[in-house]
Amino acid sequence: MKTSLRFMPIILSTVLAGGLAVGCASAPKQIPELDQARADVQSLQQQPKAQQIASQELSNAQKSLDAAEAAMEKRDKDDVLHYAFLASQQAKAGQEVIARDQAHEQVAQGEADRNRVLLEARTREAQAEQQKAEAAKQEALSAQTQAEQARTEAADAQKQLSDLQAKQTDRGMVLTLGDVLFDTAQATLKPGAQSQLDRIASFMQQNEGTKVIIEGHTDSRGSDSYNQDLSQRRAQAVADALASHGIDRSRVEAIGRGKELPVASNDSAAGQQQNRRVEIVFSDPQGRFASGASGTLR
Repeated sequence: MKTSLRFMPIILSTVLAGGLAVGCASAPKQIPELDQARADVQSLQQQPKAQQIASQELSNAQKSLDAAEAAMEKRDKDDVLHYAFLASQQAKAGQEVIARDQAHEQVAQGEADRNRVLLEARTREAQAEQQKAEAAKQEALSAQTQAEQARTEAADAQKQLSDLQAKQTDRGMVLTLGDVLFDTAQATLKPGAQSQLDRIASFMQQNEGTKVIIEGHTDSRGSDSYNQDLSQRRAQAVADALASHGIDRSRVEAIGRGKELPVASNDSAAGQQQNRRVEIVFSDPQGRFASGASGTLR
């Protein structure tokens, strides 16, 4: 029994050393939760904006990971798991902060893109309206220029007709050619009529838009049919003379009025002479006749 007591301290030391050896041997060399925490923290560190908008979460996660690494060195599994969990959660919190910021940026970018598209659309609309306004302005200026040109042409034409001794009437400018154009009861133009017709043809050549209605008139002697036929042939003779000067027939209309429109009394020779006439009714330079004119060219 004395021998056993003497060896007791040695036995206790051996048992304690063996127990420590068994405890160190059971401590894990790798903990998945710690590996995950390392990966989570590293992922947060690699985010470009981590230091700007998730610096606190990153700092907390790094401190918790450092604590987990220290616990691993001490083989304290419980602390390793605790701090690894904290590190992962804090790293995920940082990722959520970054994700929210990215979502806000996307919303802001979407709003900016929408505003840009709206601005571009409004700019195009404004440009289109400006172009329309400019086109309308140019059209108005062109219309004004054309109107001024038409007024100038009309004034020039009226002066030329006045030089031909045409008179302004409700039918427009009317040139009256007396019975000197024809022999009595004839529809053949006299040689002396050529000078007057040359001037009329020259005027129409200078004013290519002008049209004429040529009306033949007679006195009251003879039957209605005779006078109608004679007045038509005389009007046609003048129209043919103008055509021989190169005036297109589409610009000329010959109408026989017979004795229906006298300008003087047929009771005297002087009145009858006034009624034997050819009247030429002129349109404006654009080919428009006054409301009082009658004929198919109107």
